[in-house]
Amino acid sequence: MDEDDTSRGDNRRDGAASDGDAESAELSAEDIDIQASIGPDTDVPEETDLDQHKDPDVGLDKVVLNDDDESKGLFDDLLAGEPIFENKEVLRPSYTPHELPHRTDQINQMATILVSALRGETPSNILIYGKTGTGKTASAKFVSQELESTSQKYDVPCEVEYINCEVTDTQYRVLAQLANKFIEKNVERIEAELDRLDEMRTRATEDPNALAETPYNSIAEIDERADELSEDADEMETVPMTGWPTDRVYTTFFDAVDYKERVVVIMLDEIDKLVEKSGDDTLYNLSRMNSELANSRISIMGISNDLKFTDFLDPRVKSSLGEEEIVFPPYDANQLRDILQHRADVAFKSGALTDDVIPLCAAFAAQEHGDARRALDLLRTAGELAERGQADTVEEAHVRQAQDKIELDRVVEVVRTLPTQSKIVLFAIILLEKNGVRNINTGEVFNIYKRLCEEIDADILTQRRVTDLISELDMLGIVNAVVVSKGRYGRTKEISLSVPIDETEAVLLTDSRLGDIESAQPFVQARFDN
Repeated sequence: MDEDDTSRGDNRRDGAASDGDAESAELSAEDIDIQASIGPDTDVPEETDLDQHKDPDVGLDKVVLNDDDESKGLFDDLLAGEPIFENKEVLRPSYTPHELPHRTDQINQMATILVSALRGETPSNILIYGKTGTGKTASAKFVSQELESTSQKYDVPCEVEYINCEVTDTQYRVLAQLANKFIEKNVERIEAELDRLDEMRTRATEDPNALAETPYNSIAEIDERADELSEDADEMETVPMTGWPTDRVYTTFFDAVDYKERVVVIMLDEIDKLVEKSGDDTLYNLSRMNSELANSRISIMGISNDLKFTDFLDPRVKSSLGEEEIVFPPYDANQLRDILQHRADVAFKSGALTDDVIPLCAAFAAQEHGDARRALDLLRTAGELAERGQADTVEEAHVRQAQDKIELDRVVEVVRTLPTQSKIVLFAIILLEKNGVRNINTGEVFNIYKRLCEEIDADILTQRRVTDLISELDMLGIVNAVVVSKGRYGRTKEISLSVPIDETEAVLLTDSRLGDIESAQPFVQARFDN
């Protein structure tokens, strides 16, 4: 072993001694997995004969410099293993496949409705229903891509605009986003036309007969048209995300979409979230625009997980919006297996999956109401766990680990996004369970809830409202609340946690208000006060 190797070993031991205590508390599960996959550093000897014959002229800076040049870094060892994935993106929800198994009927139904756009006519509005992971968005995007590519093939002006209403959930934002998309397209079209006019002007300057087959009789007419287009582009002001009156935003969108002749399909994904947040004003305005537009035509395609969201719409909006309805049923286990196999052939290297992986992923997802997105997440996560452990193949054990990881991730996300009052109620339940209380009732939760609110100076809700919050936690699957009868003493809820207690408490304590509580033990000991 040379001097560099010896110094490298000393550096590693010194670094571990000085940094270990400071960093150990911040290690995540992924850090531990990475360390486990790399393994302990067994190549560092305690002492060699060369240690006794070191050149006194070799300084520490030279040793460290050589170390940087030759050593393997953390990721070098991880990259040394053979990858399992060929194309991981195929397993992500955002990917739109070229073929959608078991959705041919729904895709054909959409196509027969939208084909009228290719004839320059206004297609009927479409509402698409189905539970999460039933292929609604993927199918709608697939049909939209086919529609746009066919329109270019036949030179028919037809465009599709996609908006996710879970993110863009107000009338202002929807109209602003649409207006800016069409303004951008209009400006691009104007710039292309100006370039064409400039070339035409150059040819006409050299050859007066060059304008014979154009709609222009002179260079002056070309210049006049160029000035008009430049003025149009200057007037197209993009809409800011806040600040304008809604009427002005609507007018800007109206002018932008009607600037040239085209058929526009507006795809509103999670349309129920828009109605829930902002009412049906947006849908009313969009569905009535065709009677005012001069050049363009608009069709709406709404996608929803909630089959009953139209019950809250104005009857006029409901009648115009729901002209055509398409329902996507959940997938069964066999259909999910076909979908997974179809994606896995592209996503993984040959022979990377054992025979039981895809059936197990399909079975787990079929239990979740036939959710293909869940099945794809399972398969992708199982592959990532196998790759992280530097395994050659994905096996059943990796799928089961992935199932536990996804479930925990879901719980963490749900708990993290709870309102503060719900977090306090959940924290009270956790404190009771951690201290050995079983068959927790609403009164006990309320007593600790009150003391926690006093500690962090939060508003104290009534016991009836706390009971409602417990019911909401029950619906989210975070707690299990069962109503039991106490005879002449009335009825109460017996509450127990349905999620891992330590992980859930850790997520709650990341909230700055709950994290300020130094010791909750006195509140628990006083649980029967009242």
